Amino acid sequence: MKPIRKLQMGKNGLSSEFVEQVRTFFEKSELIKIDLLKSACRDKEKARKMGEELVSALGDKFTYKLIGYVLVVRKWRKSRR
Repeated sequence: MKPIRKLQMGKNGLSSEFVEQVRTFFEKSELIKIDLLKSACRDKEKARKMGEELVSALGDKFTYKLIGYVLVVRKWRKSRR
């Protein structure tokens, strides 16, 4: 099993640079955990919205799950949405 990569999302939020960084991480990994820092958001609805925006920017082979303030993003072989 490959190690799980971890990222942190801070006050810049969901920028295009962050999305590109996530894409490069998915070249070698199937699962990434993204910690949402306090400066990014402390609202569950906003965190869910950020997760939706991230997977829509990545493509239809990606899904996410929000656990606390951690986004677990997974890449699948086939389209899931």
